[in-house]
Amino acid sequence: MSNRVERFFLQIKAKQCIISKQWIIKEKIRRWKRIKSIQKWISIEKILDKGIIKLKKNKYIKILRVIPINYNLKTQLEKESILNSYKVFLKTCNFDIQILIQSKKEDLSNHMENIQKISQITKNNILKKYSEEYIKFIKEKNDRNKSASKNIYLIIMNNSENLEENIIQDLNEKYFKIKDCLSRCGNIVLECKKEETKNILFSFFNLKKFLE
Repeated sequence: MSNRVERFFLQIKAKQCIISKQWIIKEKIRRWKRIKSIQKWISIEKILDKGIIKLKKNKYIKILRVIPINYNLKTQLEKESILNSYKVFLKTCNFDIQILIQSKKEDLSNHMENIQKISQITKNNILKKYSEEYIKFIKEKNDRNKSASKNIYLIIMNNSENLEENIIQDLNEKYFKIKDCLSRCGNIVLECKKEETKNILFSFFNLKKFLE
């Protein structure tokens, strides 16, 4: 009797293993199909160095990061000079440029913790009072406005039928033109590293998660 019971349970376990393996295979196929459908929808073929991305149909783009200036703090003479330089930029760079602005929520908790630690250590009561008021001000401002940092990018494109090395050279020449013109406005233009390019794409395709 015990042998029959043992066989019965062994058969059940064997069936469970088969069902489990079938479910794993089906799940893998389902995920593979989903990945393939996403790859079909996204037009990216590969990510190259210096912010260059190869798209489908032999299209290439290059992403540039721009360090902004505080225009409002400039004198009237400086503002006029910046506007004139910007006009030169628009005339010189007579090719398509796309502007991308990404906002990212700032986590100020570490900053406030550091201020609080300094406040606890210091023996100066006036400094301690100012520190506590500053922390309170930051908390209230952050709750109202939800502090966020902004990154500004320029995207340039080449969709010619040339060889890849010629296309990359063309994109780099455009980059140097933009860099030279915007430097006269006070802006710094940088090439994106491969990891930064991946992060830009991730934040673009996962906007909700990026803003959390």
